[in-house]
Amino acid sequence: MLPSRASDAPFLLLVDDDEVFRERLARAFRERGYEVVTAGSVDEALAVARQESPELAVVDLRMPGRSGLELVRELRALDGSTRILVLTGYGSIATAVEAVRLGALNYVPKPADVDDLLVALARGLGEPSTQVAEDVQAPSLARAEWEHIQRVLADCAGNISEAARRLGLHRRSLQRKLQKYPPPQ
Repeated sequence: MLPSRASDAPFLLLVDDDEVFRERLARAFRERGYEVVTAGSVDEALAVARQESPELAVVDLRMPGRSGLELVRELRALDGSTRILVLTGYGSIATAVEAVRLGALNYVPKPADVDDLLVALARGLGEPSTQVAEDVQAPSLARAEWEHIQRVLADCAGNISEAARRLGLHRRSLQRKLQKYPPPQ
């Protein structure tokens, strides 16, 4: 369901199949004054964009089913003024060139946070990015570790034993870390 568009906040469509990552980015964009609608697939994103065209879209390249490049093409066909950033953990020069050729402003490799995306957006629009970069505050080491653990756990479909193996931790140590609340930004 779309938010009511009474405010002047920029309307952002955030598309990523990784729910934890998507919601973390959505929260960070909301904290910076954006109205955010999230989608976990190309079809969900297109349904949102057909109801109300977003001013900005952040699109993951690799998702189950149709790819983010297809979504870039279709979003540009729906509204040529939508500014699109492509985000991916599987970057290559060929896909970066293809994304830009299809109309994306920029291509950002994962891991990325909202500040990386805002800098890429400013760069894609030809604006100086120093103003955006001045506000960047690195997350605490504990927060970065917690986010990394969450991402690895999501990549392992919630399998704690596999995540512990990938992280080089004992399973019980990982379970203790997961019982703690996330550290503040």
